[in-house]
Formats: sequence, structure tokens, C-alpha cells
Amino acid sequence: MTSPRTTLSLVDTDPAELAVDAIVIGVHSQTTEPGSGAPAHALLLASGAESIAAAFDGKLTETLALLGATGGPGEVIKLATLGTVTAPVVAAVGLGPEPSGAAPGPESLRRAAGAAVRALAGAPRVALALPLPDDADAPAALRAVAEGALLGGYRFAGYKTKPQPTRREPVAEVLVAVPDAADGTAQAEVTRAQAVAGAVRTSRDWVNTAPNELRPPAFADVVSAAAREAGLEVEVLDEAALAAGGYGGILAVGQGSEAPPRLVKLTWTPAGGGNGKRVALVGKGITFDTGGISIKPAQGMWEMKSDMAGAAAVGAAMLAVAALKPSVTVTGYLPMAENMPSGTSYRPGDVISMYNGKKVEVLNTDAEGRMVLADAIARACEDGADYLFETSTLTGGQVIALGKRIAGVMGTPELCERVRVAGDATGEPAWPMPLPDDVRKGMESDVADISQVNAGMDRAGHMLQGGVFLREFVTDDVAWAHIDIAGPGYHSGEATGYWTKGGTGVPVRTLLHLVDDVAANG
Repeated sequence: MTSPRTTLSLVDTDPAELAVDAIVIGVHSQTTEPGSGAPAHALLLASGAESIAAAFDGKLTETLALLGATGGPGEVIKLATLGTVTAPVVAAVGLGPEPSGAAPGPESLRRAAGAAVRALAGAPRVALALPLPDDADAPAALRAVAEGALLGGYRFAGYKTKPQPTRREPVAEVLVAVPDAADGTAQAEVTRAQAVAGAVRTSRDWVNTAPNELRPPAFADVVSAAAREAGLEVEVLDEAALAAGGYGGILAVGQGSEAPPRLVKLTWTPAGGGNGKRVALVGKGITFDTGGISIKPAQGMWEMKSDMAGAAAVGAAMLAVAALKPSVTVTGYLPMAENMPSGTSYRPGDVISMYNGKKVEVLNTDAEGRMVLADAIARACEDGADYLFETSTLTGGQVIALGKRIAGVMGTPELCERVRVAGDATGEPAWPMPLPDDVRKGMESDVADISQVNAGMDRAGHMLQGGVFLREFVTDDVAWAHIDIAGPGYHSGEATGYWTKGGTGVPVRTLLHLVDDVAANG
């Protein structure tokens, strides 16, 4: 199921003269000095809105304040222009306090553009006149505005059978006002933003799809079809091929469901081999997670349709890789299974033979993600990789430790730092976490090479237990990073910034930034 798409283009027309349904400007909150006679909280127009302000004879901020505008981040106040400018509506989006630099940072712009475009649903054509720097920071700022606008306009198509009278259609076309719309660098940023945002939207669509419609075979078919259309090399292992290949972890998790598991491999190979580096992306694809025999509580279980957000992110990122054509080989691995309780489910106490030959003692069937990922990681290392980035909605411990917006990252310290930097650049923050020896010591098994969890710690350090387990399946010559997105992968609250309710698409943009980084710097 595909959501409606928003298109985006650049214009250098005076914003006051643009023939659109609404024009978006930025406003800052401004705290005044006590005793100055000015209101305690005033508005300051951001750059880019000069011609709009002139059309209102200098009374624009005063009028917006009367309507309740404060300039707070993400706040959107609409004002009828009554013919003062060509657009019938001006929408002022809050950017927070005036920054010390010339313009707000990229993430502030990304969130503002997303909030404004979402608030203007029902307006077919919208223009953005947000503050953009004219220095070396300009490309990053323009990219942020473009991504925010395209993602803020996202809405899952859904399954409603009757028209919704109060449901306004998403903005169909966004124009971004820039001084030189024909500039090659600016056009390249828009082209990239369209490919990246398209991938994020695809990832969101897959996560938001009802789990009865996207069981492992169907998920594999959908991803494979999109990948082939994009020009990627595709390999799909069904249950027979998984059994023949010795993928014990994927098979164990999937054996409780009548919908058999899959492993999808997608490959991008640049002309001439690129810079010679090889990047592996691995994503957890549990299409629904009941917990298996170690069944989860019923409350909130419906969100477990999002337990394939890692695989959705990797599959969608590979589609963007095919469009962006980086000079580095990139291979995506998507292990898919449905974790169900039945007479054929794997059990606590089972010993599973994994793809790399290690024996794992199962203590909790709800720690299934690490089982399918371990097989996929071992396969990726066997195929050959210089860098391995794996992402998954792996542990509730990530949410407890870092909340709903910040991912946990574990692995090779240098690579974890690159993930952190990429997350900061894309607005998908990640924080490096340790892999303590005492956690691994508690995973020694009496009967196998390793236990699946640390029984002595129970839920303590659960995020770290997942990382420690996965480390056992990475070969010594591969730099790796495990990105736990249990919180950021799915947003259950109200829409905010460029996030809407449901799948977020995290960490598609981080993965693509990392691919670019490896292509440029090795």
C-alpha cells in the first residue's frame, strides 16, 4: 500500500508574488529585557520573509502575536492575507529562539518544514520561504527543508472504506524559495532529498501495513519486486533454502508460524567496483512479534507490527542507494520471520545451531530478534564486508535507557562514533553504549556456546545483552555497529515535526549518510 506522494521543486520568484495556496515563513521567539517597555515575549521574523513583511506594512508580527503566535518550535499560525500578497494564506512556523548564527540549524528547519506542510493539508500548492544561509551551510539547510517538507506531508493510505469529510488531503506540491533556483548544487540537494524522503516514506508504508497483509513471504515479495524495479540484484531464500543453508536462528523463530520465514539479500554494485569498500546493512524483519511461547502482555501488542522496522529501513535504504548510485558496494540483508506461539514454536531450553556453527541455548523466545539477526550477520561477514551496520527494534531496554527519540549504538568504537555523527547530521540521534565483559560472562551456558540472554541480570542492561550477543556473530576483520531503534522506529504519539503517527523511517537517513561517508572517505 503506497501513500500519496508530495512533489518538490525550487523557485527564485519573490515569495510575495508566488501563485500558491499558502506561503510559509519562519518566526523566532524573542525575550525582551525587563523595563524596556516591550512585551515580555515578542516575535522576530526569520530571514526569507522580508517581502511578506513589507506587504503587511510592518504589522505582520504584531498581527501574528494577536493570533497567539509565540515562535515556539513547530507552532504553526495561519493568517488570511486579504490580498496583501498573492497567496491567500500566510502560515508562520515557529523556529524557537533566534540562533547565534545566521540561520537555524538543519534539524530545526527540517522539523519546521514538516510541521508547516502537515498543518497545511488541504492546500494543494504550498511555498516555503524559510531562512536559508548563503554560505557553506546552505546545502545542508536546503536538504533539511526539502526532507522535512516531503516527510511532513506523509500520510499512510490506510484501510478506511468510507470517505472522511474532515480528513484533508496532504499537500500535493511544495515550492521552496531560494535565491538561485537553477544552481546545480541546490538542484542536486533536491534530487537527493527526493530519493531519501521517498525511501523513508516507503519504509513507513511497510511498517504501517497491517501485519496480516505483510507476513514474511508477502514482505519478501514486496521488497524483492521494488528492488528489482530499482535495478538491484536480488536473492531470496525460502524455508527450504534456509534449512539447506543451516540458518538455524531464522528457522527457529519462524517455525511457530504457518507463514514461513525468508532471508532477502539485495546488492548494489557500482560501475568498476567503486572505491573497493563493501558495506553490509542488516535489518530485523519480525513481521509480528507475539513473544512466542514467552508471550507478551496483550496491552500494546498491536504495535508489534513494527518489529520489522529495521528490515523496512534497510530495504528502503537500498532503494535509495540504487537511485543515488554511491561509489561503494552495498548489500542489504533482511531476515524475516513471524514469532508466533503454536505446537511447532521453538521453546525455552532449545539449543539452536546457528549459521556460523555456534550453538545457542534459548532462554526466552521473546528475544527472537537477535536470533534472526545473528544468522544474517554471519552470512554478511561470510560474503565479505568492510563495514557492517545492523539496525533493529531489538530491546525495550533501549527505550528505558535513552527514550523514544535516541537510538542506542554498540559495536566497534570508531564505527559507533561515525553512526553518532551521522545521526546528528540527519536528525536521527544515536548514543554509543558499552558492551561490558560482565554481561557476556553471565551469558555462559552449561550446555551450549552461549545463552541467548543473561538470566542472572534478567531485564537489567537488556539493551547491552542484545549487543553482546550479536557481537558473537561478527568476524574479527569486520567493523560493525548495532543500532537499536526500539523507541525511534515507531511513533505512537501525536504528529510532531516531520514525524507522523506510526512508522518513522528511522534510521534510513542515517544509513544513507553512512554509505555516503564510506564512499567519500573509506
